[in-house]
Amino acid sequence: MSFGGYNPLGGRAPSDPQELQQIQMMNAMKSAMESCPVKTMISGGAGFALGGVFGLFMASMSYDTPMSGPGGAQALTSLPMREQLRKGFKDMGQRSFSSAKNFGVIGAIFAGTECCIEGFRAKNDIYNGVAAGCLTGGALAAGAGPQAAAVGCAGFAAFSAAIDYYLRMD
Repeated sequence: MSFGGYNPLGGRAPSDPQELQQIQMMNAMKSAMESCPVKTMISGGAGFALGGVFGLFMASMSYDTPMSGPGGAQALTSLPMREQLRKGFKDMGQRSFSSAKNFGVIGAIFAGTECCIEGFRAKNDIYNGVAAGCLTGGALAAGAGPQAAAVGCAGFAAFSAAIDYYLRMD
């Protein structure tokens, strides 16, 4: 139904084809951002990036040497300065990449699980995060046995509840 270029539900109706295309593209992006696979990939990527920064920081603050073990410190100090730096930066890169992978996996599992639970329950509340935290913690610790899985479930669920509670405070 046309009201002379005016849309009573949303202001004026788009008359320009470029404006109509822009609105369609925004709607497509909005629906993509609400899909579980895209949320999972974004969270995994963000976790990978933040984990890399965190791992780089923690590796740079580490007190042990890159060549720890029998004769490691002496073997490192006997090398030329350039070789010492090369080995140190290589160790920092390896630690950073390891941390990035771990954070990326945790972020992807948690976000995907939470999105699926939210879609199944058709509610957006604190219990989605708690359940996703429990499933994520349990899944990550499952290889260490049932007791570790239960502790991982409880720990991740409690952390998720605390973060959700804080973010939902008014």
